[in-house]
Amino acid sequence: MSDADVLACRQILRQGSRSFHAASLLLPRSIGDAAAALYAFCRVVDDAVDQPSGPEPVVSGLEDRLDAIYSDDYLDGSVDRAFRAVARRHAIPRAVPEALLEGLQWDESGRTYSDLADLYDYGVRVGSTVGVMMTLVMGRRDSRTLIAASELGLAMQLTNIARDVGEDARRGRIYLPLESLRANGIDPASWLVEPGLVPGISDTVARLLDDADRLYARSWEGISRLPASSRPAIRAAALLYAEIGNEIRHAGCDSVSQRAWTSRMTKLRVLAHAALRSGPPARAFPGAARTVDDPAADPARRAVAVLVAAAEPVGIADPVAS
Repeated sequence: MSDADVLACRQILRQGSRSFHAASLLLPRSIGDAAAALYAFCRVVDDAVDQPSGPEPVVSGLEDRLDAIYSDDYLDGSVDRAFRAVARRHAIPRAVPEALLEGLQWDESGRTYSDLADLYDYGVRVGSTVGVMMTLVMGRRDSRTLIAASELGLAMQLTNIARDVGEDARRGRIYLPLESLRANGIDPASWLVEPGLVPGISDTVARLLDDADRLYARSWEGISRLPASSRPAIRAAALLYAEIGNEIRHAGCDSVSQRAWTSRMTKLRVLAHAALRSGPPARAFPGAARTVDDPAADPARRAVAVLVAAAEPVGIADPVAS
């Protein structure tokens, strides 16, 4: 990657996510540059769907863009050039970013999700793909580490959904599980006409945050399987996103009229903890205690399986984290 391409990607990261940018400061330089390229690509393709320039479908054009990245075609954009360099250097299978584009196509079509298992399928595509690509960049391809990374990415996506309920509704989108809303007496279509905070919404958001905490807690052990130099940054990313969930709870699970964020002091506290300690702080994931965790019967584990299979070469041995 050229210095100019890396700088362009780092600028997108800095402007697009304060949490991810803060966590990335703890990464070694080479991994941080690759992480910026991954984030920038995911951000620009997501923005293309969220902010289309016209009525024509966007994702088909993004598929053409991915074709060019995974070929020897000339690329004239910093983000695409940087992503190509990272994908080639770290052998990121095309199936992984293709899964991301499939999730974005679901956004474009206005797809809704009947239950939590259905929502997992979406979250794996738009959240777990980032975790898998980051894990490949850090040199780990074994199934145990990829499963943990996928579930961490899924937890972050559930947090995003819980945080953006009002923002999504004002764009005519709803990601909360429809069965949960209906069980709380809410007709999703009617609510979208005039979205507001009602008990059924706050209850559904609370349950979503609890499930995210369950996945944060379960994926934590996988961080110890990453290279030692990268562990503090991934701990920080997990804790910073979990803190967003805690801020939503502090606001009464009102993510309709406001958007949760973490203060600069909170970020500094989390970064210090992640740099100095291997375990999470007490009550970092409070919702985990309110959920039942059975990985063998968990639809989240089933949802990540296809993505993990795409990223893990057949027959690879588990590495010893170093």
